[in-house]
Amino acid sequence: MNKRIILTAAVFGLIGVILGAFGAHGLEGKVSDKSLDNWKTAVDYQFYHTLALLFLATFSRAKNNLINIAYFSFTIGILLFSGSLYLLSTREITSISTAMLGPITPIGGMFFIIGWIGLFLATIRHR
Repeated sequence: MNKRIILTAAVFGLIGVILGAFGAHGLEGKVSDKSLDNWKTAVDYQFYHTLALLFLATFSRAKNNLINIAYFSFTIGILLFSGSLYLLSTREITSISTAMLGPITPIGGMFFIIGWIGLFLATIRHR
């Protein structure tokens, strides 16, 4: 197992639980229902890819560059996709300018896709 991947997944899992609870208890009634739905989407995708990172750790002994590509892609995807949705979801209560965040979300989604392709190819090549 790869310690770096597991530690990254543990941090994202911890943050996901905290942000999920914050969204359910701290944002309700303070942001629109659409913003709350976007927050939930960010938490969901963060957890999906946290679990994918944990699965990647099982391949760590394969010393496959595709695993590293998937690891970095999932990590960047979580930061860009979920991170931008967290910020966009709270624009009603923060003074953060979100004009640049709209295009960042799909870029994060592209990193998720690259990560899944990397995992797929690594699995095919793994003996």
